[in-house]
Amino acid sequence: MLVWLGVFAVIFVGSHLLLSHPFRAPLVSRFGEPAFLAGYSGFAGVTLALLINTYRYTPTGMPLWPVGDALWMAVTVIMLIASILLVGSFMGNPALPKAGATTAPNTATGAFVVTRHPMNWSFALWAACHIAVFPTWPNLILSGAIAFLALVGSALQDRKKEALQPDRWRDWEARTSFWPFAAVISRRARLAGFGWIVPGGGVLFWLAATWAHRPAAGVAAGIWRWIG
Repeated sequence: MLVWLGVFAVIFVGSHLLLSHPFRAPLVSRFGEPAFLAGYSGFAGVTLALLINTYRYTPTGMPLWPVGDALWMAVTVIMLIASILLVGSFMGNPALPKAGATTAPNTATGAFVVTRHPMNWSFALWAACHIAVFPTWPNLILSGAIAFLALVGSALQDRKKEALQPDRWRDWEARTSFWPFAAVISRRARLAGFGWIVPGGGVLFWLAATWAHRPAAGVAAGIWRWIG
């Protein structure tokens, strides 16, 4: 089963990258945007379902390293950051669909001060946290595939945007960073402009998602490991 899990992980990641980049333009030209999006979504759903279902039936085996409270505490904090990035990614994201005709903001604010790819970095951090506290080979394959897709997909998205909007996107790249906090450290951006909606929404999402972890996965997560 572990081999099949790896196969479906490669299919899931590879199909996403191929359909999002080299195959997208010719397929859209031949079938039209609506048909392409329907086919893309359907294929993505099928490959994800195959990946998750195979994961469920793959024996976990022994953990690859010990997991204690210190690691859980670190993961809890990182997941809070990931939750804030995820909520913040919906606030003025120039990379969201149909945003290609709009100009990127003059100044990075909120989650985009941290990274210009807050949504994908939230997925990558989620994957890293799950690997850290559930270090089994099946989880390494599943979560590793998600992290790889999120980060490589972000880098490829930058290349695509540079080609489609050379001036706009390169200017946005000059004011933001791919790596979290790199623009702040290099003083190309200032850590500000979060308001209260993004951090507040991130905290609420984090509390709800970690609370739901016990009934959904059978494992207490977040602060609920200690107060639940």
